[in-house]
Amino acid sequence: MRIRSGLALAGVAVVGTAAVLYGVDAVRDSRLLGGEQCSATVDGATVALDLEQAENAALITAIAVRRGLPARAATIALATAYQESKIANLEYGDADSLGLFQQRPSQGWGTEEEVLDPVFAINAFYDELVEVEDYRSLEVTEAAQTVQRSAYPDAYADHEADARVLASALTGNSPGAFSCDIDDDAEEAPDRLLASGLVRRADVVRRDVEAAFGDLSLGGFEPGGVRTGHMEGSTHYEGRAVDIFVRPVTESNNVRGWAIAQYLVAHADRLGVQTVIFDAKIWQARRSGDGWRDYDPPSRSGDRAILEHRDHVHVDVFD
Repeated sequence: MRIRSGLALAGVAVVGTAAVLYGVDAVRDSRLLGGEQCSATVDGATVALDLEQAENAALITAIAVRRGLPARAATIALATAYQESKIANLEYGDADSLGLFQQRPSQGWGTEEEVLDPVFAINAFYDELVEVEDYRSLEVTEAAQTVQRSAYPDAYADHEADARVLASALTGNSPGAFSCDIDDDAEEAPDRLLASGLVRRADVVRRDVEAAFGDLSLGGFEPGGVRTGHMEGSTHYEGRAVDIFVRPVTESNNVRGWAIAQYLVAHADRLGVQTVIFDAKIWQARRSGDGWRDYDPPSRSGDRAILEHRDHVHVDVFD
């Protein structure tokens, strides 16, 4: 059995998947992924995932970013998850192995409930990885094996190339390299504003991103009053938009911004995300097959960094 649920709303979060598909051939035939899929392309190499695999991969990299770990750590974790579970949160495995990394409660990884909680399992993996001396310079399969102690120590190398592509994209080091092609719809949701000044769906997005990346400067509606400074018709005035600031505009903040932006795209289907804008690029559910496109702000006046969303990630949700 595979589990899938919201990160900010439950301890057992973003999980579950079908068989993983690798490479350009998988991307060419979207029918193999049921029409909805995600892909990352870096330096001419493309990796395709189904939506649930994408959610798990994005969470693995988000936690690496939150912990201040290098992309190398995310690569090792992703290669391990590929080999152990095909990036699925499995409720079964060899002996008592469970979860994304097939961690065994009997080997001290935690209780069954804990290792089935992706956030706990991912952090447990990184806790062990950072104790591996020189893991940044070790071969990926060697670093993974030191953590996992698998009966198949060389198998992790089979997934290194795909893991590198995903890690580069989802950590934000390759801007606009990760996208999802999803259906342009979402179930109707309540439009009543909460204390946060957001509708429930947008508030879930706010809490989900904060749970994944840590305490962030999150914007939206101010409780008890209308947020100002947005163009007429902005979804901010309906409580359906959240701004996630990555000020000041620096190279490191740009990388972090892209990690957040591409995480939101990976979770767009689950969260009901309609639009993501960052760094003068836009992704929209209604044109998700086009991936990231150039964003031309409607107004030519004002601060360009704000207009082009270079200092914050804008996300809005369906009605």
